[in-house]
Amino acid sequence: MISADSFTAVHSELRAPLEPIDFVFNRNNLHSYEASVIQGLNLIKSQIEATHQPFSGILPDELAPRFLNVDIDQPLHSVADALEEVKSLYLNDAVYFHHPKYMAHLNCPIVYPAILAEQILSSINSSLDTWDQSAGGTLIEQKLLDWTAKKIGFDAKADGIFTSGGTQSNLMAMLLARDNYCVKEYQHNVREQGLPSFSHKFRIFTSELSHFSIQKSAALIGLGYDAVVSVAVDENFRMDTQELQQEINNTIELGLIPLAVVATTGTTDFGSIDPTHEIANICQQYGIWMHVDAAYGCGTLVSKQYRHLLSGVEKADSITIDYHKSFFQPVSCGAFFVKDKSKLSLITHHAEYLNPLSQRQEGTPNLVDKSLQTTRRFDSLKLWLTLRVMGADNIGRIFDQVIGLAKLSHQHYQSDVNIELIHQPELSTLVFRYIPEFDADDSNIDKANEYIRKAIFRSGEAVVASTKVRGKRYLKFTLLNPATNITHINDVMALIKLFGHEYFSPQQVLNNIDESQPHLVSMESI
Repeated sequence: MISADSFTAVHSELRAPLEPIDFVFNRNNLHSYEASVIQGLNLIKSQIEATHQPFSGILPDELAPRFLNVDIDQPLHSVADALEEVKSLYLNDAVYFHHPKYMAHLNCPIVYPAILAEQILSSINSSLDTWDQSAGGTLIEQKLLDWTAKKIGFDAKADGIFTSGGTQSNLMAMLLARDNYCVKEYQHNVREQGLPSFSHKFRIFTSELSHFSIQKSAALIGLGYDAVVSVAVDENFRMDTQELQQEINNTIELGLIPLAVVATTGTTDFGSIDPTHEIANICQQYGIWMHVDAAYGCGTLVSKQYRHLLSGVEKADSITIDYHKSFFQPVSCGAFFVKDKSKLSLITHHAEYLNPLSQRQEGTPNLVDKSLQTTRRFDSLKLWLTLRVMGADNIGRIFDQVIGLAKLSHQHYQSDVNIELIHQPELSTLVFRYIPEFDADDSNIDKANEYIRKAIFRSGEAVVASTKVRGKRYLKFTLLNPATNITHINDVMALIKLFGHEYFSPQQVLNNIDESQPHLVSMESI
């Protein structure tokens, strides 16, 4: 490590004109690298220490002018100056997920062993596609894949691959479901022959609350949005299996082909868990590929209190896991798993320069054989270091804690006259809306709740999300931060009531009518 005295010297050196090669990370430039990293760490440390709310409240049209005089073609020739610019353009107005009053989306605070891993993997810059680019990284990733598959309940025939996240994992699931059906039923190889003439008949069944990536996946694999059949949910916002069975029967009667069913264990809006055992039985009855999107609910795999919520996922043909949601990892860190590893051969392509067939015959482990990506970051190192430093049990304890907070919050606000709860949390999400103490129509209540969300975001004191449920506007807490407690919940609820009261105040009612009011006009861009 460099001393405090030599740090100043190196810092001064960095300001001097350098040759292009002086910026390349190698043994000759370790002092510059170390000095830069220390400056970056100090910046982050001071920023986190000075951050007292999750957001500054800035609007896009207020931030954009700062970029007008930035000439990217004219470098600053100084790490310190460049970091100061990053502070001004980004850090001062970033949305901070680590703050206990950030409650909006499925963005988790991250554990520091994973940040340490980011430093290591970015510095070495291994690519996890082939053995000759990653060596031990290949074995670390495979070890974690085997570990997770066992946690899911799969046996030794299972396998997986790290992905960029749930969207890519769900795409792989739909791709394999399509290609597996074509090979199994018609000996048709889509990879070599393209889509078969009957592909327009394929149908994918998923809850009306499933992630939009299922529709995107259907489009990307050539089936189109119309191939996705939206299945109604029950009063607990879980897929209604009677409706599923009826939709499948309707499809068959129309001469169409049931291709796949997607069960969601942790919907984005409600954290609801689809009945996987019942869905698995239906899939087995009709011979349909079953996929489980556990991007959110996967944290219960290491939970001592709530592991039962994922009972039945082991019956699936494939499953999506997002470590960057409920394993508290930095983006991106996801994975895709199949019960039968042979199915992954459907996406294998051998390139002589990269992963020739001879290497497979020799037993060389090339992870690109089972991935949609070629170049791939060593994201698995983040999970590896997390498990080796803090352990899976502690990850599970954090997830248990945030689920418990959602349940406590639900209990706490059940009798509040200004808060209308719409569900009982299964995971760590709470959906509700503000209602005034006097009669108001649903349209005005919808506008009030959207006003509340924007006003809170503009204040910067908290960040909450909103969603529509059956045509009505609701607010949403997604709780993933163990630093958040019931006091923070109460503080944000007080803000919600404050802005709700403001919306319905006599003066604000006039403002709502007059679109020229500057406060409301400026908030339209939030």
